[in-house]
Amino acid sequence: MPGNLCIEARAAGAAAGVPLSPFVLIRGAGEMASAVAVRLYRANFRRICMLDLENPLCVRRQVSFCPALRAGTASVQGVTAGRACDARQMQGQWAAGRIAVMLVPDWDRANAARPDVVVDAILAKRNIGTAIGDAGLVIALGPGFTAGADCHRVIETNRGHDLGRIIDSGTAAADTGIPGAIAGETGRRILRAPCDGVFRGRTEIGAFLRRGDIAGEVAGRPVTVEIDGMIRGLIRTGTHVTAGLKLGDIDPRGQQDYCATISEKARTISGSVLECVVAHVNRAPA
Repeated sequence: MPGNLCIEARAAGAAAGVPLSPFVLIRGAGEMASAVAVRLYRANFRRICMLDLENPLCVRRQVSFCPALRAGTASVQGVTAGRACDARQMQGQWAAGRIAVMLVPDWDRANAARPDVVVDAILAKRNIGTAIGDAGLVIALGPGFTAGADCHRVIETNRGHDLGRIIDSGTAAADTGIPGAIAGETGRRILRAPCDGVFRGRTEIGAFLRRGDIAGEVAGRPVTVEIDGMIRGLIRTGTHVTAGLKLGDIDPRGQQDYCATISEKARTISGSVLECVVAHVNRAPA
């Protein structure tokens, strides 16, 4: 976005009563990225744009903004995001008091201004394109990044004592491959693709299933539930998946409201991101 459009965006925001704030670009619009966006928005950071793929592999769709890419808008706990296809539409979403969500190819063509802050919240467990020079502050979530080389700060995403720890130098803990325990359940609570193919769901987020029930199928092969619990997350029907990919999340606690609320893990991590951004904005002049 050329410089005069940046000025226009700030002027439009001020005219609409939107607090001026740094331009924050969040890579990803799934559960963790959306928790970050909600936390920043509630702290009155209102120039936020999120990027995701056309067919995101999001499981916890009720607490994610990526559905806005298809539906036009999506809300998470009272915060709304709207799809934008170019820089002016992004400004329009901001002026309307919404977070902007864009497809990665649209962002690449948008000629937008360089963001002040970049948050890599893709959680790919490896760096797939973020560089420390992308913004004045670059934050990455989880393993696959080195603070001081790939980014300025890394946030620990592994459950345990260090969850949410801000790392100024070095890396987060390596991926264990073992999901965090919820009510004592780890691997059995995760639904995974039995093979490559297109996922077809047979249930919905919020449904309570018993062990042995069928949550869906991939290429005709059933996706079987291993424990009793609530479907807290489920990938969108029609998504092409690969063998072993996470398709869903069974919550043995069985609490309906957990399906549509940000998790304790996401709240912790998003709080650490907010701390980093506020510290950057309020840093002493050079």
